[in-house]
Amino acid sequence: MATPTSAYNAYKQNSVTTASPGELTLMLYNGCLKFLVKAKKAIEENNIQDKNTNIQKAQAIVKELMVTLKTDHEIANQMLSLYDYMNHRLIEANIKNDISIIDEVMELTTEFRDTWKQVIQITRQQQYSNTQQI
Repeated sequence: MATPTSAYNAYKQNSVTTASPGELTLMLYNGCLKFLVKAKKAIEENNIQDKNTNIQKAQAIVKELMVTLKTDHEIANQMLSLYDYMNHRLIEANIKNDISIIDEVMELTTEFRDTWKQVIQITRQQQYSNTQQI
């Protein structure tokens, strides 16, 4: 019989493998926010190792968002610049143990995530209305 932990891990793995590209991007934003919250807590607790680990995990997500951008649109190039800015700010936050910089990056990430949620909802509504017309 599966333990609750292994069942949850299987569920998480399945949700990642069956997610649409849009849902995966949303998961990346949420993951980045989760690691930034942990990094802030680690700074408050003066836990340098956890701070470093969690900031690096957030940076890895930002880098993944950069790599997966399709830069054939002007908006994507602008987002690429913002992601690059966020990455540099996280380096600075890590060096300076600066929670205010993490807050700044969290604010940008939250804005991206919330906008992305709206895009997914609008896309779903359009797909649903298109299937209703057939």
